[in-house]
Amino acid sequence: MNYVSADEAMSLVKSGNSIYFMGSTAVPNVLQEALARRGNELRDVIIYSAFNVTEGEAPFCKPEYKDAFLTNSLFLCHDQRAWVKQGYGSMIPAFLGEIPYLFRSGQLPVDIACINCSEPDENGYCSYGMSADLAVSAVESAKIVIAQINKSMPYLCGGALIHESKITAAVACDDAPLALTFGDPTPIESAIGGYIAAEIPDGATLQIGVGGIPNAVLNGIKSHKHLGLHTEAMTDGVVRLIEEGVIDNSLKKIKPGKSVASLALGSKHMYEFLDYNKDVEFYDVAWTNDPQVIRQNPRVIAINSALEVDLTGQICADSIGNTIFSSVGGQHDFMYGGALSEGGKTFIALPSRTNKGKGKIVPQLTPGAGVVTTRFQTQYVVTEHGIVYLRNKNLAERAKALISIAHPDDREDLERAACERFGYSFLRLK
Repeated sequence: MNYVSADEAMSLVKSGNSIYFMGSTAVPNVLQEALARRGNELRDVIIYSAFNVTEGEAPFCKPEYKDAFLTNSLFLCHDQRAWVKQGYGSMIPAFLGEIPYLFRSGQLPVDIACINCSEPDENGYCSYGMSADLAVSAVESAKIVIAQINKSMPYLCGGALIHESKITAAVACDDAPLALTFGDPTPIESAIGGYIAAEIPDGATLQIGVGGIPNAVLNGIKSHKHLGLHTEAMTDGVVRLIEEGVIDNSLKKIKPGKSVASLALGSKHMYEFLDYNKDVEFYDVAWTNDPQVIRQNPRVIAINSALEVDLTGQICADSIGNTIFSSVGGQHDFMYGGALSEGGKTFIALPSRTNKGKGKIVPQLTPGAGVVTTRFQTQYVVTEHGIVYLRNKNLAERAKALISIAHPDDREDLERAACERFGYSFLRLK
């Protein structure tokens, strides 16, 4: 490989170029900082990134660089959230599983892909580490590939590998992926997790996310048998179930015997567990999130979250009013694929109120809020006050069901709103 300094590598960037930066806990920080150091000499550089889990704001998100860099987030995280809110950057709405096609087709042109890889194996292949998701397609589409060859990056097995001969410029570093720890679930999260866990059968194939509610679900299925994993994000919670034999992937139709994911984020223990582990495989998100692939597994259980749910079952998960918070991610991909799976179930899980006491089940979504999952797709909705199934219900029946799991102090106002909106069809249900 052509080893150079970070500054030499980023000297390949020209004004007007478009750059992809790898995400998850594998953000190539050394390369980002080197690019930011050129902020006073570059203009109109487009930056694509998604789901960046970092300790601080991106180094190129500074007002003095507003003409140098235009950030186009594909899944917004805290490293660029304030930048976008201030109007300097933006977000491109797209299903996560469809973004690789946008790269490969040239609709989102990628001149330079910046990745954060493991050291090469005996055959000269580097692993993409924590972030196969969009990186595979970005590298395939890019004219130039710049890679951090990272001594501390685990070698993750599967289809997310790049031969050293394909790397234009390599920067040696020892930058451990960000280690994350999550506390025990709160009582509210435990209650929600318990309702969902009770609906998961033996032999199910899990798609589950990150945080207190997913951890509570996983705590509730420790005695289950022959579970499978085909998910977007690999976390410590599922690793524990793999280690304990609860997840053995024996009944999956797609990659039987293998746990499948597209990205990973968690503790140092998890990264060590994944290093050269042939029982866990990471792939391009275009494949992992393809609903037609997902549906082939039996009893798919898809668990996702929301910021708000309205009385008809519309799910907002990407914005708080007009303020973009994240994006659609893989929620639609797995909600659709899970619904098509034989015996599949899909869940939207959320506390009944925010930390500030605002109800999350609302008469109508906040003006400006985006619909991530339509009311035509919503199956189960879960709060700490219960679980309801919406799929076979009319609008008035949905409202009644959702009110039953709203915070008790919010129910009277919600009933009044439902009466005004749905009239006698709601009143006759009382």
